[in-house]
Amino acid sequence: MPVAAKSLLLNPSAYDPAHFDEQTRRVLAATVEHFEGRGLAKLVEDYHAHTWYQEFLDFVAEQKVFATFLTPARDGGGDSDKRWDTARVAAMSELLGFYGLSYWYPWQVTCLGLGPVWQSHNDTARERAAAALDAGGVAAFGLSEREHGADIYSTDMVLTPDGAGGFTANGDKYYIGNGNAASTVSVFGRIDGVDGPDQYVFFTADSGHPNYRLIQNVVPNQNYVSEFRLEDYPVAATDILHTGDDAFSAALNTVNVGKFNLCFGAIGLTTHGFYASIRHAHNRVLYGKPVTDMSHIRASFTDSYARLIAMKLFSDRAIDYFRTASPEDRRYLLFNPVTKMKVTAEGEKVMIQLGDVVAAKGFEKDNFIAIAKFDTTCLPRLEGTVAVNLALVLKFMPAYLFMPEDLPEVPTRQDAADDEFLFRQGPTRGLSKVRFHDWRAAFAAAKGIPNVALFTEQAEAFTQLLLTAAPDAEQQKDLDFLLALGEIFTLIVYGQLILEQAKLVDLDQDAVDSIFEFLVRDFSSAAVTLHGKAAATADQREWALGVVRAPVTDAERAARMWSEVAGLAGAYAMNPGPLVAGDGGA
Repeated sequence: MPVAAKSLLLNPSAYDPAHFDEQTRRVLAATVEHFEGRGLAKLVEDYHAHTWYQEFLDFVAEQKVFATFLTPARDGGGDSDKRWDTARVAAMSELLGFYGLSYWYPWQVTCLGLGPVWQSHNDTARERAAAALDAGGVAAFGLSEREHGADIYSTDMVLTPDGAGGFTANGDKYYIGNGNAASTVSVFGRIDGVDGPDQYVFFTADSGHPNYRLIQNVVPNQNYVSEFRLEDYPVAATDILHTGDDAFSAALNTVNVGKFNLCFGAIGLTTHGFYASIRHAHNRVLYGKPVTDMSHIRASFTDSYARLIAMKLFSDRAIDYFRTASPEDRRYLLFNPVTKMKVTAEGEKVMIQLGDVVAAKGFEKDNFIAIAKFDTTCLPRLEGTVAVNLALVLKFMPAYLFMPEDLPEVPTRQDAADDEFLFRQGPTRGLSKVRFHDWRAAFAAAKGIPNVALFTEQAEAFTQLLLTAAPDAEQQKDLDFLLALGEIFTLIVYGQLILEQAKLVDLDQDAVDSIFEFLVRDFSSAAVTLHGKAAATADQREWALGVVRAPVTDAERAARMWSEVAGLAGAYAMNPGPLVAGDGGA
């Protein structure tokens, strides 16, 4: 029997990730118990008061949450439960995101801070980081700077040789999460007096060192996103993680690994926001009838639900490509920026739509909707903007669309394995050489679903645009035009992995058709945007209007999907806690 879409959503009231091993299930269950035990009242109170989450970090230390999930097997000291397993890292990212970015964020920046360490051959630094993690410590990623952002070519963190085989470091870092508490701070800089690529270096620092000066928290919320300064900070040879090209690659490869967590943070956050919104709206009466009797409200909820399920399908399938990656199979390098820029943007879109439904309720201080509405705006703007990731996606477009190869089929990867390749990705060059399997296969397998068939027509039309009216030399220099093109291409990639995962889990056809109903609309909208670009040619504008389609609508399918959505009104409400009466603010 096909799987109902609602079964894909995280629900702490019935959370049972049975596909994981016993220790993983225990840690995930303990995390749910921790948050539900504290309750909604304490969660929202701390959020609005910008309270540092020491209670959460104490729980992390006690249960060894980060140590278990973020220590590669090589550094686990023989503990068989320690490994970097992308499937369970994703599960924890989604779970922490469900309770808010205030708890997802210290996890995320610890992932980033550990990236350069786990890529290093410095065994002393690795042992030190593993021990700190085991003791409950967090990590930080000291890359960006106030003047240069993440432009790592222009770093002003300077290491000066001390004449005894080490260095002294001087310089500032800005927008560094966990910078107030991290025992492992991976810092990017350059060596004074050295030119070219050889000047770059990654080294470790400790926020507790007297020469580490904490300047400020640059954001007004619970997270501590620091500005810090190193003043004659001593850097020994045992603190050096990478030099030269390896340091540069370590920075980019760390972001490759870390930004994958953003999509699951968005999924968890949006899921909780969805539960709270449908619960509120379905139980609210206006003008003598329930709010959800109104057709536009039902349409908003059904569309939001389909978008949320699509986010989950794409991201879950992307896990498999991460876990099977190798020097010969780097397809994950395309799917990764799509999870970052597309899935997180969809989460923001869903919460904007739900915010329109719940209206004033979404501004009140005692419910989760207000948290989800704001926090979803953050994720598309972390670890590279949407534009940066779209530009990266475009590098893969020719090979993806026109040069398919007969590559091994990627299975579902939920096995308890250590994903050690992620920390030996190597140089970041050669993206144009990455090859993909035939994207058309997933669409052909679902051609009997009306909106899949319609979307396939649009996708095929896009390939013809690139063959008959491709961007000319001037357009290829116009990033504004190219980003509009990239939005359309991204929809094809998004649809492919959604279909692959839907087939693997045997998802109900109503859900798939509903997902592609909005994808057909989104494709048409993106084509209209391309039509309006100043750089577009007459042929490109003609093409754009020619691919605008109305999706296939089905009143009976819509009614079935609404019934499923309405059933979620009583599916979950966070434990209100001792300070909240009534319905818990949802």
